[in-house]
Amino acid sequence: MSSHVLVSLRVAVSPQQAFDVFTQEIGAWWQPNDLFQFTPQGRGVLSFERDAIDDGRLIETQPDGSVFEIGRITAWEPGERLAFEWRQASFAADQLTHVDVRFEAVGNETRVTVEHRGWDTVPQEHVARHHFPDRIFLLRHAEWWQALLASYRTRTPDNTGQ
Repeated sequence: MSSHVLVSLRVAVSPQQAFDVFTQEIGAWWQPNDLFQFTPQGRGVLSFERDAIDDGRLIETQPDGSVFEIGRITAWEPGERLAFEWRQASFAADQLTHVDVRFEAVGNETRVTVEHRGWDTVPQEHVARHHFPDRIFLLRHAEWWQALLASYRTRTPDNTGQ
């Protein structure tokens, strides 16, 4: 079984609205974390870039205009599911993690669940893991995803936080 993080929350919007905010407004709600930077350049703006050939990619655009591809989109199912590869600039070719986001209607709300898996491909000694043992690294990473989802929730039309 791969090392993974699993977090979720509910937002008071439909699954389609939740998907749209997640994908279209990621540049507004994403909170960079100095511990988990994609590139040594620091903080950029995230966005999903779609194209006609395949599902597209998740990118980070730096203030100087340079673009880093975080990963390819592997599933784009509006209102249901989004999946994409996730890598940092320091990852080797065989070091790739994967994020799967699900949008599930629960009454008048939507449960948004993020599973970030594949961390067993990145050794504990790797700079991206800061030499943290697996359990501590995954806990810190889960805390970051929780903070990201809390920020995401503030972008939904009804951001009461319930």
